[in-house]
Amino acid sequence: MMTADILVCDKIHFRHDPKWSGYLMPSEGGGGGLLICVACVIEMLESKDISSVRKTFALSAISGVLKSSSGGLRELLRQDYQVSVRFTASLLGMLHTTEDPVIEEKVQQVLVQLLLELQSEVSFHFVLDEINKQLSDQLKVKGFLPSYNLLGTLVETVPNLAHCLVTQYVPLLEHLCSALLYPDEALKSSVFYVWLKLFGTAGGSAAQSIPLGIRERVCILLSQTLANAGSAHLIKNCVGLLWLLVQQGEMVSVLMKNPDSQTVCDENQSIHTGNSQTICQHQEQQPLDHSHLPLILKQLLLSGDEVLQVTSAKCIAAVLVHSPSQYSAPFIKADIPEFLFDRLSSTSSEVLLWSAYSCLVLLTEDPLFFSQCHSIYGIESLVRSLKEALQLSNLEVQKQGLLLLTEILERQPPNVRLFSSGPGFVAVSEAVIAGVSSPYLLVATQGVSAATALFRLNHQSQPVQYTELERLVEAITIRFSELPLLSSAHHRSSGHVKMSGLSTTASRFEAFLLQALVCFQAVCRLAEDCASEPDLKENAFTAPDKHSHAQDSMESLCHCLLRCCDSIWIPTVTRTCERALNAQILQYFYSVLSSQFTLLPPLMPVFANKLASSGFFRLALEHKGLLCAGNRNPELNASCCGFLQKLSMCLLSQSDPASGSKKHDVEEVENVLLYNLPSLCCRLSDWPSLLYEDSGRQLCEYKGPRATQYCLVIMLHLALQQGDRLLPDQTVFSSVLWWLHSVQDQGSCDLPRSVLRSALYLLAVTQDKSQSLDRSFFYNLLKAPLNCISKALSSCQSFSSLYIHHPALLHFIFRYPELAEKFGPLVLELWLNNRAQHTDAEQSMAVMQGEKREDHEEETHNQEPDTETEELVTLIEKHPAVILILLDMLCTREAPLAERALGVLEVRLCGKREYEVDLCSRLRPALLQALQRFSVENVDHVLGEGHTKQLNSLPLVLKLLCVTQASDLPLSSSYSKMDGVHFKLLYHVSNIAGRLKPTNTESLLPALSYLYCCLSLCPSHCTDRAVSTLLSNTGLMDQLQTILSSCSPTPCLPPSAFPPSSLLCCSHLLLSSLIKLQRVHSAQVHKSISWRLDTAVQQLLVQKRNTDDLLLVSYVRLLQALLDADLVSAVICVSTGPGLVGPRPLGVQDGALYPLGCRGAQFLSSALSGLLLQKHELLLRASVNCLSSLLGFLQRKSHITAKYVVCQPWTRFLLYCLLNSGESCFLHPAILRLFTLLLLHSSTAVLWEPDLLRVMEAVERRGVKELSQEAAQALRLLLTQIQSSALQCPPTEGHTLRVRNMMEELNLQTPAKSCVSSVSSNILHVNDVSICLSDFTLTLD
Repeated sequence: MMTADILVCDKIHFRHDPKWSGYLMPSEGGGGGLLICVACVIEMLESKDISSVRKTFALSAISGVLKSSSGGLRELLRQDYQVSVRFTASLLGMLHTTEDPVIEEKVQQVLVQLLLELQSEVSFHFVLDEINKQLSDQLKVKGFLPSYNLLGTLVETVPNLAHCLVTQYVPLLEHLCSALLYPDEALKSSVFYVWLKLFGTAGGSAAQSIPLGIRERVCILLSQTLANAGSAHLIKNCVGLLWLLVQQGEMVSVLMKNPDSQTVCDENQSIHTGNSQTICQHQEQQPLDHSHLPLILKQLLLSGDEVLQVTSAKCIAAVLVHSPSQYSAPFIKADIPEFLFDRLSSTSSEVLLWSAYSCLVLLTEDPLFFSQCHSIYGIESLVRSLKEALQLSNLEVQKQGLLLLTEILERQPPNVRLFSSGPGFVAVSEAVIAGVSSPYLLVATQGVSAATALFRLNHQSQPVQYTELERLVEAITIRFSELPLLSSAHHRSSGHVKMSGLSTTASRFEAFLLQALVCFQAVCRLAEDCASEPDLKENAFTAPDKHSHAQDSMESLCHCLLRCCDSIWIPTVTRTCERALNAQILQYFYSVLSSQFTLLPPLMPVFANKLASSGFFRLALEHKGLLCAGNRNPELNASCCGFLQKLSMCLLSQSDPASGSKKHDVEEVENVLLYNLPSLCCRLSDWPSLLYEDSGRQLCEYKGPRATQYCLVIMLHLALQQGDRLLPDQTVFSSVLWWLHSVQDQGSCDLPRSVLRSALYLLAVTQDKSQSLDRSFFYNLLKAPLNCISKALSSCQSFSSLYIHHPALLHFIFRYPELAEKFGPLVLELWLNNRAQHTDAEQSMAVMQGEKREDHEEETHNQEPDTETEELVTLIEKHPAVILILLDMLCTREAPLAERALGVLEVRLCGKREYEVDLCSRLRPALLQALQRFSVENVDHVLGEGHTKQLNSLPLVLKLLCVTQASDLPLSSSYSKMDGVHFKLLYHVSNIAGRLKPTNTESLLPALSYLYCCLSLCPSHCTDRAVSTLLSNTGLMDQLQTILSSCSPTPCLPPSAFPPSSLLCCSHLLLSSLIKLQRVHSAQVHKSISWRLDTAVQQLLVQKRNTDDLLLVSYVRLLQALLDADLVSAVICVSTGPGLVGPRPLGVQDGALYPLGCRGAQFLSSALSGLLLQKHELLLRASVNCLSSLLGFLQRKSHITAKYVVCQPWTRFLLYCLLNSGESCFLHPAILRLFTLLLLHSSTAVLWEPDLLRVMEAVERRGVKELSQEAAQALRLLLTQIQSSALQCPPTEGHTLRVRNMMEELNLQTPAKSCVSSVSSNILHVNDVSICLSDFTLTLD
């Protein structure tokens, strides 16, 4: 009976011992058990009477029991070993006899399960013995197939069976080799499956126990079989076995032998004779060029099966790994690279891509790969596949592809170009950019390696694709900037795992950084190479006029390199090296920095200054001391030295002109640094000891201990010049001073100029933080340190060659009288000359930028003094003796230097500093001596002829005299009396002014300005002497007459013949003061001046638009002085014309007003009204004052004319315009004074409403407290006049009350007193004209 739960044969079960029966339950428990009799099963399998169906059912049941009931059947069979053997033999017999493949498969399955269930070596050996016996005795080879299938399954499933088979059943292995000669591919496939499992089991350890001869036979037979295989299953097993064999070096050599040397002997011999030696091997070695294995693998590459393609590529790689130099040639000659490249362009399989990349990487090691142009054939396919691979997620594929590209770019012969045109280069560049931009650091690092190789000159297309090079550089820079920098705090994190991860990340980052720097150096070298090749430097397809502006140009690439280096590379590398120093990184870093100095020389001064001011002197020198001492890291030392030398020479070329002696000094410094920087590999703290060492005499010009000291001093100088203090100032000062002293003690005072200049600079700059040389410390340490310095400086033939334009040098020299006496004037002269060079350069730049000269001069005049002038002013304050040196320059030196000295003195005198009484008193005697010298030397000459040197300095002396006069306070003791130096100065200036040629405007203008300021600022008790002195000087009066006469319009004279407006303005102002003071003191006039009144009125009335405002002011001021004197003065003889007084005989009114006349009064009144509308401050004040004098003159001479003038319609229009110009206008003191004048003279043009009422409302809105003192006083007088005047429309009671309240508020705010001017009694300088502001105070009385 056989059911789902009973496996017993009723017919025979009765004769079986019950011990062979059992109820087997599933291992997991539960129902579904099986009642089985082992004896029944064995007899059923052996019986021919039992049908195949029942046998199959029984086998299925047993298979189920073996799967579900672990150990149950094993316990039954262990009762008797013979039973288990018989059970196994029954299954083997059924396996060999059955012809049904389904039953065969089931038998094989049960047999394997049974053996695994029994776990008995005896059973395994029994099976192997039976198989071996069958393979030896059976007559039909085709019957071996089930045995081979079983054997392959057993080797695969039983762990230790493979090792047992290869060690104890060698004849069986011989049978396996012999079976491969049979033409049946199914049989071969099964046999190769057995070999595949034997070689692959336990990581291939069993394969090492197979006898070498058998392994070699397997290799030969495999090669022959694979060459002719047609079955997919056979090919698959063969390829799998091949993959295992090529991983063994000795097998590779067999596989790669010439197939002609491996022949099968006695092919007609029967394979059934049991003769195991069916293959004889010729030991003679043949060349590998004709090996069939490359051709076989090429066929596999051509197959459509991707698995076979992958395995083929892996096999190629495995073969090449053992010996690329030995095995590459056969594959290359078989065109394997070509087929691999084709696979790259036609697949997206990650495994196939990686395998193909790996094969090609190995093949590139053979020069034959490139000589047969495989690189040129495959570069496009590689680029296309690489772009796709970079979109995948497999990092190994991306790395391998970029590695292949790198190898091809690096190994490609220079004489064979990969990219003949731009598009090919662009495609590769895009692929490399994609690799560099990868978020994975390892891939990005490999991408940068590819970029490094791509930056070779032989890979550049024609024309060079500079834009693509820039994109590549920027991509690397961007990827560089995106990397997070690991700080030292990260490395101190706790936990071994975390530390390990951080260490790996840091090492990867450093690897990327190093490769990126190598790449950056490569592109810099490429730029240098392109710059040296005219055909590469300029794109032949770009218009010549656009080369400098083209984006696709070498210059654009150089700008990109400098920009990236400055903004990203320098900060990143320096921050990285702060965490951990890396000699290789620093080596390439300094090399990259050095390259920048070659690529863009015009921009290097700015770049060098930025590097030096950022501490790169210290950085490079510290790296040399830390990493290069003791002849370590010579490459880094050379890189640092090259960078320091280029940085130093760039800085020196900025400060020193490349001409004359300075050019020689630059070459001298270059040689000193070149020969001595490499040996300067010590810490900065050891530098002072090097200076204190006794270096002995200098035998060689640029080598030796003394030259090393030269190098050290120069480095200290250049670094300190950029603010990088390598050592403390006190240390530098004492060390350099000691070094100078030791050099002189050795009898050698002639130091190189460049070194001596550096030593002087160091002493000057570090002096402030060190002890003074005249203190006992240095006198105890050294003998006469000042003499030591003076001797050193004197050893140079020209002090100018030692000069450095730095404020510290000024203060250092003048700090010690011994040095100031000897070198002070030279230092001042060099300082002023150097300042002039800067000023000229700025003016040239302004002209280049299109600025007008006049605008630039006006801006220069109004702006604050430059820092260099301020430095001299500070020096004057500390050392007053400097003034006398500057004054001597002003009087004795050439014009440019004298003018600069004058500029400094002007700034000191006019600066907003504490007033020093002694300053002007120091200058006046010296100025007086200069003027006396002028007078004596030119006694027989008209000034302006001969004595050119003295004449050139005369204007400067006079200008300085004006500035001194303006800077002296009126209340000072020296100013309170007009005797002594003051009077002598006035006397000599007036004499000089009278003797000057009228065309000598440069001297006349300051002379007349000085005389005018003297009269205006002179104390009242001294004015009589001053005015008498000037009026008695007929030469001066003649000079004034000449100036006034030359300004009269004459058709025959060109405009250039007229005197400058500033000179005419000074003449008018001086005459106005002379008229005023002559009338006050009744001084005697020796010679009068003729002056036409009608010309002046016409100038104010008709030509005011074409006349300078300052000249108009001077005209009005002169008219005011004459009107106050009723147009009658002994100083000026006033003449007129019919345009003012009308025809003769004169009328009554014209006669009374002569020489002004009635019409002239109206003209002058209209002219003054027009000037009031121009709203110029001085002109406004002068016009109101002149109008007041005019009305006073008319009131005294003709009351009717005065009334007519103030009541004419024009006056009403004037008031209307002023009232509609804003509050700031009609609340001006001058406008308030105008209202008062009109009311005082009963003008009907002034109305209460709206004129006066608007003024009242404006005052109330602003507030009385907000008014200036002068405006408040003018308002008080206006309100007083309102209260006493009879207006046409009188104010109401309310308005009157408002006036009274405002008066009371004014009385509380400011005391009622006579005019107190808010304008200081000082001098205003406008266009070289000095104006005393006291002359333009409003007359409010």
